[in-house]
Amino acid sequence: MAVRVICIKKDEGNYENPYLAIDYLEWVNERINVNGITDRTKIYDWIKNEDGEAYIIDKYGNKMCLVAEVSPQGNKYVRTTKDELADCLLLLPDCA
Repeated sequence: MAVRVICIKKDEGNYENPYLAIDYLEWVNERINVNGITDRTKIYDWIKNEDGEAYIIDKYGNKMCLVAEVSPQGNKYVRTTKDELADCLLLLPDCA
């Protein structure tokens, strides 16, 4: 199953690693038209351990898959595989 992340909910604090500010991600499975909300560590586990696929679509229509990463302190997070000046995941709108 693949899901497209459509928005993120971030903590407004200062983080050395901005991905750790993401509390949860809202997504849609466009194939079966189902929406959901998953916290950062659960989507990490789903991608890393269950062969899940999550992606975003940038403003140019490019699909960028999310990959599971672990910070040096052991914190789980996700990020996109293609980065320009800024990770497009962090540029998604804030979830309402």
